[in-house]
Amino acid sequence: MNINRSDALEMVRESISDVIPDADVSALRPDDAFRDALEMDSLDFLSFVEVLSERSGVRIEDEDTPRLTTLSASTDFLVTHSK
Repeated sequence: MNINRSDALEMVRESISDVIPDADVSALRPDDAFRDALEMDSLDFLSFVEVLSERSGVRIEDEDTPRLTTLSASTDFLVTHSK
């Protein structure tokens, strides 16, 4: 399944919101390090990765997680790996 940038970005935002319901995801800029901006701890981040993987159908390995630090990078990752 190919995921376009718009859908991928929405999946990233929704996944963050699932893990941190009170997060102001709309205030995040594309290159903000959302883990720092939203004060996500390691368990929150792991939950985000799991939710994002389930939502997108893209398998995310442990070595991929450093590439999921911003909205833009996470979106790029999904678009690239959904092909």
